[in-house]
Amino acid sequence: MNKYVFASMFFLLTTFASSLHAQQSNWIQIEAKRSLGQAQDAARRYGRDLPGVNGFALRSGWYAIVLGPFSAQEARDALQELRATRQIPSDSYIVSGNTFRRQFWPVGAALGTATAQEPAAQPAPAPTDPVEQAETTPPVAAPVAADETPAQARRSERQLTRQERELLQTALQWEGFYTAAIDGAFGPGTRNSMAQWQTANSFEPTGVLTTRQRQILLDRYQAVLASLGLTYYRDDVAGIEIDLPMALVEFEKYEPPFVQFREKDGSNVRVLLISQSGDEATLRGLYDIMQTLEIVPLDGPRAFKGQQFTLTGENARMSSHSFARLSGGQIKGYTLIWPAGDNKRRDMVLAAMQSSFAPLPDSVLADDFGDDQAGQSRDLLAGLAIRRPEFSRSGFFVTADGAVLTSAKALGQCERITLDDSMTGSIVATDDDTGLALVRPDEAQAPLSLARFRMSTPRLNSEIAVSGYSYGGILGAPTLTFGRLLDLTGLNGESKLDRLSLNATEADSGGPVLDATGAVAGMLLPLSAADGKRLPDDVRFAADAGAIVDFLEGEGIDYATADSTDRMAPEDLTGLASGMTVLVNCWN
Repeated sequence: MNKYVFASMFFLLTTFASSLHAQQSNWIQIEAKRSLGQAQDAARRYGRDLPGVNGFALRSGWYAIVLGPFSAQEARDALQELRATRQIPSDSYIVSGNTFRRQFWPVGAALGTATAQEPAAQPAPAPTDPVEQAETTPPVAAPVAADETPAQARRSERQLTRQERELLQTALQWEGFYTAAIDGAFGPGTRNSMAQWQTANSFEPTGVLTTRQRQILLDRYQAVLASLGLTYYRDDVAGIEIDLPMALVEFEKYEPPFVQFREKDGSNVRVLLISQSGDEATLRGLYDIMQTLEIVPLDGPRAFKGQQFTLTGENARMSSHSFARLSGGQIKGYTLIWPAGDNKRRDMVLAAMQSSFAPLPDSVLADDFGDDQAGQSRDLLAGLAIRRPEFSRSGFFVTADGAVLTSAKALGQCERITLDDSMTGSIVATDDDTGLALVRPDEAQAPLSLARFRMSTPRLNSEIAVSGYSYGGILGAPTLTFGRLLDLTGLNGESKLDRLSLNATEADSGGPVLDATGAVAGMLLPLSAADGKRLPDDVRFAADAGAIVDFLEGEGIDYATADSTDRMAPEDLTGLASGMTVLVNCWN
């Protein structure tokens, strides 16, 4: 949609604005000004280049310059086109007009054609307030103040309240020039930041902002605030008060323990409010399970301390920050999910949420509130997607401090490796010839049982069992799959391979191959094509014990050997295998 097409469309819209108002209540807000005179100047400036510029006083006391009204789709199309062609600021956004009050632009426009917030038939009282009087009279072009001398600027600066001084420091901080405390005191740090801002904006760097410069600085900052729509929000069901960016999110649903807010107008911003009854164990469980959600990326600091926790995660697509605190048997908190690459506005919203968050002790979200059993899935928690590993396989402990032997296939492509879900680990050695990999946990572990390797040659056609997480951890414990040892070499005579008859899953790969005495005779290898041929389903291969021992010795790893020849009872074999076998997950 080019400028001329947009103008033609807007002519038709404004011609029939009165009759279409009920269907078209979407507006594009392009600026918000603190005073009526500034808003009139801005409306006049935009009106020179764009058709259909309107101005409304807001409930907050600010004055909005908007385009519209549109249908929902027309508003989205126009916003995208006008942003792309830089005819409006990049932080412009779509609003419903619910906060519009009196229309001040164009001059003489009837309020009833633009908003239904005030009954047209109700007479307005005689204005007594100067601002109200200004809204009912034709706008007069405000003169642009001449630039002040430093002495004049200091004199006008002395008229500022402490709150206004703090707001200037906050705006300078937003622009990246001020890093000290927001205290309203204009010391050397504030003066230096003012001079830096003046230099960056092609003004003489005096360190004292003129009246006009202060207004430019504040207008930019207030435009950012307007684009976020930070609004006080009270939820009496969840028992939480907090400021939320309502220009970017909207309420979606209750799904305990969360109140969910979805993105609005393609913002890619989401918010969760956390509310549930519980104790410290409940809080710890929430802390653990939230780290499995896709909305909490893996990289980032996290801490559980006392009666509260924080979770921060970031990846190439998004960042998220979660906070929850236990008090009086209630867990209350919030999560902010924000798209990557917009950290300044994210930090502003997060600071507002942190400072305004207030639990209400009289109510908490019940566990069965709005309970809907439809659409349940083990891949979802309260409707939120649970992060799943790229792939899962098995492994087994080979040292007393918890080193794990597993399959090397594709393991080097993992951004993160976990062992039994609770430990992170790192690859310390691999062998491409045998397909073996050694993974050490980042913190030493004490295994329930260790692999003990069979050093003697196993008997052909003897019974063997593979211990593995056949279904990627769904069952919560390893299973034993029984089979037989068919050959001590591969199909092409490979001396370090054993051929097995076994119906195992791919997730069993990396698991220990046990003989009837509980000794480890090898490690199950992943499925692989044999010279492009499809093998029978029960044909599997294992790296034999000799290959494993050679690998461990080459890495200077001490290992245990088996000396018993007594057949182990099935329940004892199951217990030994369970204490030895590890779930290995690859995360990307």
